[in-house]
Amino acid sequence: MLADKDRIFTNIYGQHDFSLKGAQARGHWDGTKALLEKGRDWIISEMKASGLRGRGGAGFSTGLKWSFMPKQSDGRPHYLVVNADESEPGTCKDREIMRNDPHTLIEGCLIASFAMGAHTAYIYIRGEYIYERKRLQQAIDECYAAGLIGKNNVHDYPFDLYVHHGAGAYICGEETALLESLEGKKGMPRMKPPFPANMGLYGCPTTVNNVESIAVAPTILRRGAAWFSAIGRANNVGTKLYGIAGHVMTPCVVEEAMSIPFKELIEKHGGGVRGGWDNLLAIIPGGASCPVIPADQCEDLIMDFDGCRAVKSSFGTAGVLVMDKSTDIVKAIARISAFFKHESCGQCTPCREGTGWMWRVLSRMADGRAQKREIDMLLEVTTQIEGHTICALGDAAAWPVQGLIRHFRHVIEERIDQYAANPHPEPVAAE
Repeated sequence: MLADKDRIFTNIYGQHDFSLKGAQARGHWDGTKALLEKGRDWIISEMKASGLRGRGGAGFSTGLKWSFMPKQSDGRPHYLVVNADESEPGTCKDREIMRNDPHTLIEGCLIASFAMGAHTAYIYIRGEYIYERKRLQQAIDECYAAGLIGKNNVHDYPFDLYVHHGAGAYICGEETALLESLEGKKGMPRMKPPFPANMGLYGCPTTVNNVESIAVAPTILRRGAAWFSAIGRANNVGTKLYGIAGHVMTPCVVEEAMSIPFKELIEKHGGGVRGGWDNLLAIIPGGASCPVIPADQCEDLIMDFDGCRAVKSSFGTAGVLVMDKSTDIVKAIARISAFFKHESCGQCTPCREGTGWMWRVLSRMADGRAQKREIDMLLEVTTQIEGHTICALGDAAAWPVQGLIRHFRHVIEERIDQYAANPHPEPVAAE
């Protein structure tokens, strides 16, 4: 388990003072100017050496992403945009940072912006996060008042930070749709290239990062890349906020070491599976878009990027959804399909048409009102959606269905057999 001395988020449970005074007492904003004086090249190389991979789900090297920003300005301003949309079902880690430890994020914004030559940063916050926005704005106001950020601040680097409140659209969690929304347009993903590092917000060089990726940066730079990279296993290093929800005794958000065994994570922090370990049916390891992992593969599951990939799933945001044997797994995946159908922006035909088609077929399968040949047809449709859309929402909609068929085909078939043996009248459509 992660030692207390290695925790970055020291107030994740909100037990201490979240204000600037409380944050400074816990070591934040300590020697920030000295870090900036080491130069942007040192900051970026240290972030690369730390091995930090993006905490928003994609797992791309954070230091490498920062290095894509142009070294010299061509006259256009540079921007940092923090993705605080966090609309992935089952994910609620960034909410705890903004609510209880907002100064880690604000200090991270200053340092990251300096490293990329940006004098302005935007935090795009999820529409439903009213309380979190107020907390974050309160913390930003404190920093302006204390001269930590602003035009003439104590760090001698002019820097402005703005909070932009979204309207609750899932698609705006995709970085280019987020930029469109930030510009006041409809939240629809852009074709790439050009990539945001070349042409992002207002046509200027922009980097979009997750809240956690930015919030851990100041502590990494203070304590050193070697300290951070020594936690976890190769290519999967550092500390990570895990969200544990579903059929566990004590749902929580906890900071732990990367590469912690799933069973240890659940039993130490989640209080164990409801009804005991043998009552586990399956898990979704990183938010609703990740394929399910059945119980027999959870025994030795390592919770990191490579560990989840090894069982044909994804680490995502580490928002773990635990399902015990009381779960109707077909109905659960059908519900997830309904979510992606609802949140598709409709720009790409495979996603616009395919998400609704998958939901309708899965809804019939959940009742047993389907044919067994439709299972393979459904699987084929997922491959026609996956990889054929501008953004990854098509993939995110296809993967849960693929995971269901891969591991629980027998459940669908049994449901169809049960219905055939005892058919029910067709549901009457509402007039």
